[in-house]
Amino acid sequence: MNLETSSIDVGIVTLLDNYFELMHAQDMTLFDKVFHESCSLFGVPEGALNIRSFAVYKEAMQNRQSPAEKGEARRDEILFVDQLNDSLALARVQLEMMGGVMQDYLSLLKIDGQWLIVAKTWARVGDAKP
Repeated sequence: MNLETSSIDVGIVTLLDNYFELMHAQDMTLFDKVFHESCSLFGVPEGALNIRSFAVYKEAMQNRQSPAEKGEARRDEILFVDQLNDSLALARVQLEMMGGVMQDYLSLLKIDGQWLIVAKTWARVGDAKP
């Protein structure tokens, strides 16, 4: 992570660390600790709207080879976090996976003392380093 994280709620930093680990290694024990069960994911790859529910995304992750298994390097960073109050924040992150550089906007809520992603919008912004 390149962003100075000392001023960010430690719970958000922990959530984002878990998110990066989930995306890279697909440690599915982290899935329910990262995404709220009502979360939806949105992207527009190649101009076509792609919407995935929590359940659909979880199943897709369980049935694909992880970037770690493919030998891809883990490269991720928090680009910014905007924390509106004690229970609402927005994070922009970047990671490399599946041959691409991805940037995500993650809407975060603190629910029952735990930060969770309640919505994710994503885009491929380039090609991963070899």
